[in-house]
Amino acid sequence: MFRIFAVIALAVCTVAPAFAAPQTPSETPQAFLQDIYAHYRGSASKGVPLDKDADRHRYFTDGLVALIVTDEKAAAKSGDIPTLDGDPFIDAQDWDVTHLTIHIDTQSATAATATVKFENIKEPKTLHIKLVATQKGWRIDDIAWSGDEGTFRGLYKKK
Repeated sequence: MFRIFAVIALAVCTVAPAFAAPQTPSETPQAFLQDIYAHYRGSASKGVPLDKDADRHRYFTDGLVALIVTDEKAAAKSGDIPTLDGDPFIDAQDWDVTHLTIHIDTQSATAATATVKFENIKEPKTLHIKLVATQKGWRIDDIAWSGDEGTFRGLYKKK
């Protein structure tokens, strides 16, 4: 009887993690955004590189990456500047980010919205970010910038 109990206990202990794997912080929308904005804190910060497709796919949904790539190819072909000429995470080309707060407004298993507030070179900024859960983890599907600046996806609809 003891052997049967021991075998069952051992089986439960080895199988349970497969069924109830805990969600690690890096798998949450909050941690995903904190990781992004950590690249903008401090005097030596370099921001997030977005010049390669692999970099873009690390942060954005495939649909948003497709808009960026299509625009860049069209701009290169016609000798124009691409539509995205600043950093979408801070809505600027230069930064000195302070007073950062990230709040997850809504979250389900497949989508989340967040409000990111900070000061950039002493100018207050508020961004509303739409996130989608993908097989690769959380990715940004759109960003709405402060005031009348519109949205990331909206930049490509104006063309």
